[in-house]
Amino acid sequence: MNKCSSVAQRPPMGWNSWDCFASRATEEDILKNAEVMERRLKQYGWEYVVCDIQWSAPPTAVNDPVYKPFIKLKMDSYSRLVPDEIRFPSSSCGKGFAPLAEAIHNKGLKFGIHIMRGIPRQAAHSGTGILGSSATASDIAEFGSISRWNGDMYGLDPDNAESQKYYDSLFELYAQWGVDFVKIDDICNTNMFPHNPYSASREIEMYSKAAQKCGRPMVLSLSPGPAVVEQAWHLTANAHMWRITDDFWDEWRLLRDMFDRCERWQTHVGAGSWPDCDMIPIGKIGAGFGSQRDTLFTKSEQVTLMTLWCVFRSPLILGCDLAATENDDWTMSLLTNEEALAANQEGWNPRLADKSESLVTWISTGGKYAAYFNISDERIEVEPIGNWNVWKKAGLGKAENIEPHGALFAMKKE
Repeated sequence: MNKCSSVAQRPPMGWNSWDCFASRATEEDILKNAEVMERRLKQYGWEYVVCDIQWSAPPTAVNDPVYKPFIKLKMDSYSRLVPDEIRFPSSSCGKGFAPLAEAIHNKGLKFGIHIMRGIPRQAAHSGTGILGSSATASDIAEFGSISRWNGDMYGLDPDNAESQKYYDSLFELYAQWGVDFVKIDDICNTNMFPHNPYSASREIEMYSKAAQKCGRPMVLSLSPGPAVVEQAWHLTANAHMWRITDDFWDEWRLLRDMFDRCERWQTHVGAGSWPDCDMIPIGKIGAGFGSQRDTLFTKSEQVTLMTLWCVFRSPLILGCDLAATENDDWTMSLLTNEEALAANQEGWNPRLADKSESLVTWISTGGKYAAYFNISDERIEVEPIGNWNVWKKAGLGKAENIEPHGALFAMKKE
Protein backbone atom coordinates (compact mmCIF):
# COMPACT_ATOMS: atom_id res chain seq x y z
CA MET A 1 0.00 0.00 0.00
CA ASN A 2 1.49 3.31 -1.09
CA LYS A 3 -0.81 5.85 0.51
CA CYS A 4 -0.27 7.29 3.98
CA SER A 5 -2.36 4.95 6.12
CA SER A 6 -2.58 7.38 9.05
CA VAL A 7 -4.66 9.86 7.03
CA ALA A 8 -8.46 9.94 6.85
CA GLN A 9 -9.15 7.29 9.45
CA ARG A 10 -12.64 8.81 9.50
CA PRO A 11 -14.56 10.21 6.53
CA PRO A 12 -13.17 13.68 5.73
CA MET A 13 -15.50 16.58 6.53
CA GLY A 14 -15.16 19.97 4.90
CA TRP A 15 -16.11 22.41 2.16
CA ASN A 16 -15.31 22.74 -1.54
CA SER A 17 -15.72 25.86 -3.66
CA TRP A 18 -17.13 24.26 -6.85
CA ASP A 19 -20.90 24.15 -6.23
CA CYS A 20 -21.03 27.81 -5.30
CA PHE A 21 -18.19 29.44 -7.27
CA ALA A 22 -17.42 27.03 -10.14
CA SER A 23 -13.97 27.92 -11.50
CA ARG A 24 -14.21 31.54 -10.32
CA ALA A 25 -13.23 31.17 -6.64
CA THR A 26 -10.99 33.88 -5.23
CA GLU A 27 -8.90 34.19 -2.11
CA GLU A 28 -11.62 36.35 -0.58
CA ASP A 29 -14.23 33.63 -1.26
CA ILE A 30 -12.08 30.95 0.34
CA LEU A 31 -11.34 33.01 3.44
CA LYS A 32 -14.97 34.06 3.96
CA ASN A 33 -16.07 30.43 3.94
CA ALA A 34 -13.19 29.39 6.18
CA GLU A 35 -14.22 32.05 8.68
CA VAL A 36 -17.75 30.63 8.90
CA MET A 37 -16.43 27.10 9.20
CA GLU A 38 -14.15 28.16 12.05
CA ARG A 39 -16.90 29.99 13.88
CA ARG A 40 -19.91 27.74 13.26
CA LEU A 41 -18.80 24.25 12.14
CA LYS A 42 -15.29 23.42 13.33
CA GLN A 43 -16.55 22.30 16.72
CA TYR A 44 -18.63 19.61 14.98
CA GLY A 45 -15.68 18.17 13.05
CA TRP A 46 -15.76 20.13 9.79
CA GLU A 47 -12.16 20.99 8.91
CA TYR A 48 -11.12 20.91 5.22
CA VAL A 49 -11.34 24.04 3.06
CA VAL A 50 -10.75 23.10 -0.59
CA CYS A 51 -10.24 25.44 -3.54
CA ASP A 52 -11.54 23.76 -6.68
CA ILE A 53 -10.57 23.93 -10.35
CA GLN A 54 -8.57 26.47 -12.39
CA TRP A 55 -7.04 28.50 -9.60
CA SER A 56 -4.17 29.16 -12.06
CA ALA A 57 -6.45 30.90 -14.55
CA PRO A 58 -6.76 34.71 -14.73
CA PRO A 59 -10.18 36.30 -14.07
CA THR A 60 -10.82 36.89 -17.78
CA ALA A 61 -10.57 33.13 -18.46
CA VAL A 62 -13.16 32.11 -15.86
CA ASN A 63 -15.81 34.80 -16.29
CA ASP A 64 -18.32 32.15 -17.33
CA PRO A 65 -18.68 28.49 -16.35
CA VAL A 66 -17.73 27.15 -19.80
CA TYR A 67 -14.12 26.01 -20.01
CA LYS A 68 -12.18 27.99 -22.60
CA PRO A 69 -9.65 26.01 -24.66
CA PHE A 70 -5.96 26.87 -24.59
CA ILE A 71 -6.16 29.54 -21.91
CA LYS A 72 -2.86 30.81 -20.53
CA LEU A 73 -2.40 29.48 -17.01
CA LYS A 74 0.04 30.71 -14.36
CA MET A 75 3.00 28.32 -14.21
CA ASP A 76 6.50 28.19 -12.72
CA SER A 77 9.69 27.33 -14.59
CA TYR A 78 9.31 23.65 -13.67
CA SER A 79 5.97 23.18 -15.48
CA ARG A 80 3.95 23.38 -12.25
CA LEU A 81 0.78 25.45 -12.07
CA VAL A 82 0.71 28.23 -9.45
CA PRO A 83 -2.16 30.47 -8.27
CA ASP A 84 -3.20 33.46 -10.33
CA GLU A 85 -1.99 36.54 -8.43
CA ILE A 86 -5.03 38.66 -9.26
CA ARG A 87 -7.49 36.18 -7.79
CA PHE A 88 -5.11 35.09 -5.01
CA PRO A 89 -3.06 38.19 -4.16
CA SER A 90 -1.22 36.60 -1.24
CA SER A 91 0.47 34.26 -3.75
CA SER A 92 2.51 37.09 -5.30
CA CYS A 93 6.30 36.98 -5.52
CA GLY A 94 6.40 33.20 -5.86
CA LYS A 95 4.74 32.43 -2.51
CA GLY A 96 2.07 30.23 -4.10
CA PHE A 97 -0.66 29.00 -1.79
CA ALA A 98 1.57 29.07 1.31
CA PRO A 99 0.09 32.31 2.78
CA LEU A 100 -3.50 31.18 2.19
CA ALA A 101 -2.79 27.75 3.68
CA GLU A 102 -1.22 29.43 6.71
CA ALA A 103 -4.30 31.61 7.16
CA ILE A 104 -6.50 28.51 7.04
CA HIS A 105 -4.25 26.66 9.48
CA ASN A 106 -4.35 29.60 11.87
CA LYS A 107 -8.09 29.04 12.10
CA GLY A 108 -7.50 25.44 13.20
CA LEU A 109 -8.59 24.16 9.78
CA LYS A 110 -6.92 22.33 6.88
CA PHE A 111 -6.35 23.49 3.31
CA GLY A 112 -6.92 21.64 0.05
CA ILE A 113 -6.67 22.18 -3.70
CA HIS A 114 -8.07 20.66 -6.88
CA ILE A 115 -5.75 19.57 -9.70
CA MET A 116 -6.28 18.03 -13.11
CA ARG A 117 -4.48 14.82 -14.02
CA GLY A 118 -1.24 15.33 -15.94
CA ILE A 119 0.93 18.25 -17.02
CA PRO A 120 -0.13 21.61 -18.53
CA ARG A 121 -0.45 21.52 -22.31
CA GLN A 122 1.28 24.88 -22.48
CA ALA A 123 4.29 23.32 -20.73
CA ALA A 124 4.39 20.43 -23.20
CA HIS A 125 4.12 22.77 -26.18
CA SER A 126 6.89 25.06 -24.92
CA GLY A 127 9.15 22.29 -23.59
CA THR A 128 9.64 23.74 -20.12
CA GLY A 129 11.72 21.88 -17.57
CA ILE A 130 11.04 19.33 -14.83
CA LEU A 131 12.54 19.77 -11.35
CA GLY A 132 15.28 17.22 -10.71
CA SER A 133 15.24 15.91 -14.28
CA SER A 134 16.97 16.56 -17.59
CA ALA A 135 13.66 15.80 -19.34
CA THR A 136 11.22 18.46 -20.48
CA ALA A 137 7.44 18.55 -20.29
CA SER A 138 7.22 17.57 -23.96
CA ASP A 139 9.29 14.42 -23.26
CA ILE A 140 6.85 13.01 -20.71
CA ALA A 141 3.48 14.25 -21.99
CA GLU A 142 1.00 11.77 -23.49
CA PHE A 143 -0.25 14.07 -26.25
CA GLY A 144 -3.32 11.98 -27.02
CA SER A 145 -4.47 11.87 -23.41
CA ILE A 146 -6.74 14.89 -22.88
CA SER A 147 -9.77 15.32 -20.66
CA ARG A 148 -13.08 15.11 -22.50
CA TRP A 149 -14.31 18.28 -20.84
CA ASN A 150 -11.27 20.43 -19.98
CA GLY A 151 -8.34 21.02 -22.30
CA ASP A 152 -5.78 22.39 -19.85
CA MET A 153 -3.67 19.24 -19.45
CA TYR A 154 -2.06 16.26 -21.14
CA GLY A 155 -1.72 12.98 -19.28
CA LEU A 156 1.76 11.63 -18.57
CA ASP A 157 3.51 8.67 -20.17
CA PRO A 158 3.54 6.03 -17.41
CA ASP A 159 6.39 4.16 -19.13
CA ASN A 160 8.71 7.15 -18.87
CA ALA A 161 10.52 7.14 -15.50
CA GLU A 162 10.77 10.94 -15.64
CA SER A 163 6.98 11.19 -15.29
CA GLN A 164 7.25 10.13 -11.65
CA LYS A 165 9.78 12.91 -11.07
CA TYR A 166 7.25 15.46 -12.29
CA TYR A 167 4.54 14.22 -9.94
CA ASP A 168 7.11 14.11 -7.13
CA SER A 169 7.92 17.76 -7.82
CA LEU A 170 4.22 18.67 -7.67
CA PHE A 171 3.73 17.17 -4.23
CA GLU A 172 7.01 18.60 -3.02
CA LEU A 173 5.62 22.03 -3.92
CA TYR A 174 2.26 21.30 -2.31
CA ALA A 175 4.00 20.19 0.88
CA GLN A 176 5.96 23.46 0.89
CA TRP A 177 2.69 25.35 0.55
CA GLY A 178 1.12 23.42 3.46
CA VAL A 179 -1.56 21.57 1.48
CA ASP A 180 -3.52 18.93 3.42
CA PHE A 181 -5.96 17.66 0.78
CA VAL A 182 -5.53 17.10 -2.97
CA LYS A 183 -8.52 16.42 -5.22
CA ILE A 184 -7.23 14.86 -8.45
CA ASP A 185 -9.62 15.17 -11.40
CA ASP A 186 -10.04 13.38 -14.76
CA ILE A 187 -9.12 10.02 -13.27
CA CYS A 188 -11.73 7.59 -14.52
CA ASN A 189 -12.90 8.88 -17.90
CA THR A 190 -9.91 9.55 -20.15
CA ASN A 191 -10.52 10.04 -23.86
CA MET A 192 -7.55 7.90 -24.90
CA PHE A 193 -9.15 4.63 -23.83
CA PRO A 194 -12.95 5.18 -23.84
CA HIS A 195 -13.61 1.47 -23.32
CA ASN A 196 -11.38 1.31 -20.26
CA PRO A 197 -12.80 3.77 -17.72
CA TYR A 198 -9.93 2.99 -15.35
CA SER A 199 -7.12 3.61 -17.83
CA ALA A 200 -5.42 6.15 -15.54
CA SER A 201 -4.55 3.51 -12.92
CA ARG A 202 -0.79 3.87 -13.35
CA GLU A 203 -1.02 7.64 -12.99
CA ILE A 204 -3.00 7.10 -9.79
CA GLU A 205 -0.10 5.00 -8.51
CA MET A 206 2.37 7.76 -9.42
CA TYR A 207 0.32 10.33 -7.50
CA SER A 208 0.15 8.00 -4.53
CA LYS A 209 3.92 7.46 -4.53
CA ALA A 210 4.53 11.20 -4.85
CA ALA A 211 2.28 11.95 -1.89
CA GLN A 212 4.03 9.32 0.19
CA LYS A 213 7.44 10.84 -0.61
CA CYS A 214 6.57 14.47 0.06
CA GLY A 215 6.77 14.22 3.84
CA ARG A 216 3.40 15.85 4.57
CA PRO A 217 0.19 13.90 5.27
CA MET A 218 -2.38 14.65 2.59
CA VAL A 219 -5.80 13.26 1.77
CA LEU A 220 -5.84 11.93 -1.80
CA SER A 221 -9.32 12.36 -3.32
CA LEU A 222 -10.00 10.96 -6.80
CA SER A 223 -12.54 12.52 -9.15
CA PRO A 224 -14.61 12.42 -11.29
CA GLY A 225 -16.63 9.26 -11.05
CA PRO A 226 -18.18 6.97 -11.25
CA ALA A 227 -15.22 4.97 -10.00
CA VAL A 228 -15.08 1.34 -11.09
CA VAL A 229 -16.17 -0.95 -8.27
CA GLU A 230 -14.19 -3.83 -9.76
CA GLN A 231 -11.08 -1.74 -9.06
CA ALA A 232 -11.94 -1.11 -5.41
CA TRP A 233 -8.81 -2.97 -4.33
CA HIS A 234 -6.64 -0.57 -6.34
CA LEU A 235 -8.47 2.52 -5.12
CA THR A 236 -8.18 1.36 -1.52
CA ALA A 237 -4.44 0.87 -1.95
CA ASN A 238 -3.77 4.26 -3.52
CA ALA A 239 -6.35 6.82 -2.39
CA HIS A 240 -8.33 7.88 0.67
CA MET A 241 -11.60 8.74 -1.09
CA TRP A 242 -12.97 8.41 -4.59
CA ARG A 243 -16.11 9.57 -6.35
CA ILE A 244 -18.71 6.89 -7.04
CA THR A 245 -20.83 9.21 -9.18
CA ASP A 246 -20.61 11.84 -11.88
CA ASP A 247 -21.14 15.41 -10.68
CA PHE A 248 -23.95 15.28 -8.12
CA TRP A 249 -26.47 18.12 -8.13
CA ASP A 250 -29.74 18.98 -6.42
CA GLU A 251 -32.09 16.75 -8.43
CA TRP A 252 -34.21 13.97 -6.92
CA ARG A 253 -33.37 11.55 -9.76
CA LEU A 254 -29.66 11.83 -8.88
CA LEU A 255 -30.34 11.34 -5.19
CA ARG A 256 -32.60 8.38 -5.95
CA ASP A 257 -29.83 6.83 -8.03
CA MET A 258 -27.36 7.19 -5.16
CA PHE A 259 -29.06 4.36 -3.25
CA ASP A 260 -27.99 1.92 -5.95
CA ARG A 261 -24.45 3.30 -5.95
CA CYS A 262 -24.14 3.01 -2.19
CA GLU A 263 -25.42 -0.55 -2.35
CA ARG A 264 -22.67 -1.47 -4.84
CA TRP A 265 -19.94 0.11 -2.72
CA GLN A 266 -21.09 -0.80 0.80
CA THR A 267 -18.48 -3.52 1.38
CA HIS A 268 -15.60 -1.13 0.58
CA VAL A 269 -16.21 1.44 3.32
CA GLY A 270 -13.53 1.56 6.00
CA ALA A 271 -10.77 3.50 7.73
CA GLY A 272 -8.64 5.40 5.22
CA SER A 273 -10.75 4.31 2.24
CA TRP A 274 -14.03 6.09 1.58
CA PRO A 275 -16.34 5.76 -1.43
CA ASP A 276 -17.46 9.35 -2.00
CA CYS A 277 -21.05 10.35 -2.82
CA ASP A 278 -19.75 13.80 -3.90
CA MET A 279 -20.36 17.28 -2.57
CA ILE A 280 -23.50 18.22 -0.68
CA PRO A 281 -25.51 20.81 -2.71
CA ILE A 282 -27.73 22.29 -0.03
CA GLY A 283 -27.99 25.88 1.19
CA LYS A 284 -26.96 28.67 -1.20
CA ILE A 285 -25.23 27.43 -4.36
CA GLY A 286 -24.63 28.33 -8.00
CA ALA A 287 -23.14 31.83 -7.90
CA GLY A 288 -20.32 30.83 -10.24
CA PHE A 289 -22.81 29.44 -12.76
CA GLY A 290 -24.76 32.65 -13.28
CA SER A 291 -26.54 33.61 -10.08
CA GLN A 292 -26.77 32.35 -6.54
CA ARG A 293 -29.85 30.26 -5.72
CA ASP A 294 -31.30 28.08 -3.01
CA THR A 295 -30.93 24.33 -3.37
CA LEU A 296 -33.67 22.68 -5.40
CA PHE A 297 -33.95 19.85 -2.90
CA THR A 298 -37.03 19.96 -0.69
CA LYS A 299 -36.48 19.83 3.05
CA SER A 300 -37.49 16.15 3.02
CA GLU A 301 -34.94 15.44 0.28
CA GLN A 302 -32.23 17.30 2.19
CA VAL A 303 -32.91 15.09 5.22
CA THR A 304 -32.68 12.04 2.95
CA LEU A 305 -29.37 13.21 1.51
CA MET A 306 -27.77 13.90 4.88
CA THR A 307 -29.10 10.65 6.34
CA LEU A 308 -27.74 8.54 3.48
CA TRP A 309 -24.34 10.27 3.44
CA CYS A 310 -24.09 9.81 7.23
CA VAL A 311 -25.25 6.21 7.54
CA PHE A 312 -23.21 5.10 4.49
CA ARG A 313 -20.19 7.00 5.87
CA SER A 314 -19.47 9.03 2.75
CA PRO A 315 -17.04 11.91 3.09
CA LEU A 316 -19.03 15.04 3.97
CA ILE A 317 -17.94 17.87 1.67
CA LEU A 318 -20.23 20.90 1.59
CA GLY A 319 -20.89 22.71 -1.67
CA CYS A 320 -22.78 25.75 -0.42
CA ASP A 321 -21.51 29.28 0.07
CA LEU A 322 -21.24 29.15 3.84
CA ALA A 323 -20.99 32.92 4.08
CA ALA A 324 -24.42 33.20 2.45
CA THR A 325 -25.90 30.09 4.09
CA GLU A 326 -24.99 30.58 7.75
CA ASN A 327 -28.17 32.51 8.58
CA ASP A 328 -30.30 29.63 7.25
CA ASP A 329 -31.18 27.89 10.50
CA TRP A 330 -32.59 24.86 8.69
CA THR A 331 -29.39 24.12 6.77
CA MET A 332 -27.19 24.78 9.79
CA SER A 333 -29.28 22.37 11.86
CA LEU A 334 -28.49 19.60 9.36
CA LEU A 335 -24.77 20.35 9.51
CA THR A 336 -24.53 20.49 13.30
CA ASN A 337 -26.58 17.46 14.36
CA GLU A 338 -24.07 15.67 16.55
CA GLU A 339 -25.84 12.29 16.49
CA ALA A 340 -26.06 12.18 12.69
CA LEU A 341 -22.41 13.20 12.39
CA ALA A 342 -21.42 10.57 14.97
CA ALA A 343 -22.95 7.87 12.75
CA ASN A 344 -20.80 9.14 9.89
CA GLN A 345 -17.60 9.50 11.88
CA GLU A 346 -17.83 6.62 14.35
CA GLY A 347 -20.23 4.08 12.84
CA TRP A 348 -19.13 0.71 11.50
CA ASN A 349 -20.32 -1.88 9.01
CA PRO A 350 -22.98 0.24 7.28
CA ARG A 351 -25.09 -1.91 5.00
CA LEU A 352 -28.35 -2.18 3.14
CA ALA A 353 -30.86 -4.10 5.26
CA ASP A 354 -33.91 -4.14 3.00
CA LYS A 355 -35.41 -2.44 -0.03
CA SER A 356 -38.69 -2.35 -1.90
CA GLU A 357 -40.25 -0.07 -4.49
CA SER A 358 -41.08 2.48 -1.80
CA LEU A 359 -38.80 1.88 1.18
CA VAL A 360 -35.03 1.46 1.54
CA THR A 361 -33.55 0.58 4.94
CA TRP A 362 -29.92 0.85 6.02
CA ILE A 363 -28.40 -0.13 9.36
CA SER A 364 -25.05 0.53 10.98
CA THR A 365 -23.04 -0.16 14.12
CA GLY A 366 -24.65 -3.45 14.99
CA GLY A 367 -28.14 -2.02 14.60
CA LYS A 368 -27.55 1.07 16.72
CA TYR A 369 -28.53 3.18 13.70
CA ALA A 370 -31.41 2.44 11.34
CA ALA A 371 -32.19 4.72 8.41
CA TYR A 372 -35.55 4.44 6.64
CA PHE A 373 -35.87 6.14 3.25
CA ASN A 374 -39.18 6.78 1.52
CA ILE A 375 -38.24 6.77 -2.16
CA SER A 376 -41.88 6.95 -3.28
CA ASP A 377 -44.14 9.91 -4.00
CA GLU A 378 -46.59 9.00 -1.24
CA ARG A 379 -46.36 9.18 2.55
CA ILE A 380 -45.61 5.82 4.18
CA GLU A 381 -45.65 4.44 7.71
CA VAL A 382 -42.87 2.37 9.28
CA GLU A 383 -42.33 0.62 12.60
CA PRO A 384 -38.76 1.64 13.41
CA ILE A 385 -36.25 -0.07 15.63
CA GLY A 386 -34.59 2.14 18.22
CA ASN A 387 -36.05 4.73 20.54
CA TRP A 388 -34.71 8.05 19.24
CA ASN A 389 -35.37 10.23 16.19
CA VAL A 390 -31.99 11.72 15.27
CA TRP A 391 -33.23 14.69 13.23
CA LYS A 392 -36.17 15.63 15.44
CA LYS A 393 -34.17 14.99 18.63
CA ALA A 394 -37.17 13.26 20.15
CA GLY A 395 -38.36 9.82 21.14
CA LEU A 396 -39.81 7.42 18.57
CA GLY A 397 -43.29 6.03 18.52
CA LYS A 398 -44.18 2.46 17.58
CA ALA A 399 -45.16 3.76 14.15
CA GLU A 400 -43.78 6.79 12.33
CA ASN A 401 -44.81 8.53 9.12
CA ILE A 402 -42.21 9.45 6.49
CA GLU A 403 -42.93 12.14 3.92
CA PRO A 404 -42.40 11.47 0.20
CA HIS A 405 -38.66 11.48 -0.63
CA GLY A 406 -37.99 11.80 3.09
CA ALA A 407 -36.13 9.80 5.70
CA LEU A 408 -36.36 8.70 9.31
CA PHE A 409 -33.01 8.34 11.06
CA ALA A 410 -33.52 6.18 14.14
CA MET A 411 -31.05 5.09 16.80
CA LYS A 412 -30.94 3.11 19.99
CA LYS A 413 -30.20 5.62 22.69
CA GLU A 414 -29.60 4.67 26.32
